[in-house]
Amino acid sequence: MRKTMAPLLLAVLVVFSAQQLITPILAPLSRRLDLTESQLGLVITTAAVALTVASTLWGRALDRVGVRKVLLAGLVLATLGLTGFAVASALGLAEVLSSSSVLALMLATRSLLFGAGIAALPVAALAAASAATSNEADRTKAVGLVGAVQGISLVLGPALGGALAVVSLTLPLYLAPALTALLAIWVFATAGRTPHVRPEGPRAAGVKPWDARLWPFFAIGFLLYLSLGLVQVITGFLIADRLNLAPEKTAGSVGVALFAAGLVLVAVQGAVVPKLAWPAVRLMRVGAPIAVAGFVLLAFAGQLWSITAAFAVLALGLGLALPGFTAAPTLMVGPEQQGSVAGLVNATTGVTFIVGPLLGTALYEAEPTAPIFAAAGAAAGALLLALFSPAARHLESKVTEAVTVSE
Repeated sequence: MRKTMAPLLLAVLVVFSAQQLITPILAPLSRRLDLTESQLGLVITTAAVALTVASTLWGRALDRVGVRKVLLAGLVLATLGLTGFAVASALGLAEVLSSSSVLALMLATRSLLFGAGIAALPVAALAAASAATSNEADRTKAVGLVGAVQGISLVLGPALGGALAVVSLTLPLYLAPALTALLAIWVFATAGRTPHVRPEGPRAAGVKPWDARLWPFFAIGFLLYLSLGLVQVITGFLIADRLNLAPEKTAGSVGVALFAAGLVLVAVQGAVVPKLAWPAVRLMRVGAPIAVAGFVLLAFAGQLWSITAAFAVLALGLGLALPGFTAAPTLMVGPEQQGSVAGLVNATTGVTFIVGPLLGTALYEAEPTAPIFAAAGAAAGALLLALFSPAARHLESKVTEAVTVSE
């Protein structure tokens, strides 16, 4: 399984690391460019719209043309988007363009092009994970690997981006598109090594998000990712304001907090989840309350160490719950619909980041702790659905029946 998925896991690692390279500099960069918190939120929210729409399209395309073409097309778009974002930022810092012009270019490049391009990577990886497995335990382990790779990107990207920002705020902007361009060249040159994920026979009808078997799981994923989206975009502002830091030091401190969170995510999704071999529903029921505790700690954290500890607890909870959400819908459909389901799973992530950044920044401007408590409420809502929704109970009973039959 790992050998089959290795090329896609590498692609996810590189592209998401390139994305995370920029994360530590977003807050200080926006202030240098005279962009408000809400304008930065608009850039991220628009990217989420592009990701949401593109995810469902990539999922359908994957069932038709296969993973190789989807992967390469996504990489080309991501490279163009990051390159345009770097150029727009550089022109704004040089005062060649006005703030409004920079914002418009960021929306066209970082939001639309990059958002559509990066959506292809997890859709392809999740479809490959489903194709390479046949039971719940293996499926959960496989999607856990995809999550672990994204967690590694949270370690590598912010750490490197924060370190480079100490030297120059623009270095991460230039390195990010270079990495994705090199990956695109590698994929084009070695396309035969990527797994073939395309079911034989007639193509099945696409999966609907309101399917009674599936929508509670999509709702759980929405609430979990919404909780993350509410706080992720305000992390730089939160650290800068609570610790009274300059822009360069803010980037480094954000890198420290996200580095710790990334380490926990990697350990949980790459090692703990496979070792536990828990059913998907149990992972959600255990992880969600831990995430709630992490948000409560973050609301009252006043030092870098306590903020970092809160993010670590949050990463532990989400690291357990999210593989459960990702695996659950794939267990409810057949192999001919895995591409469509993978697209909807990734679209669920995108929908939350349509709402999360705008709502998070707006709440932060009104009251700095408001988005954190809202995030805790969202995670609590996910827990209630995991505990009491008919779909979760149905999946739980299916697992129990399967274990009984195997014995």
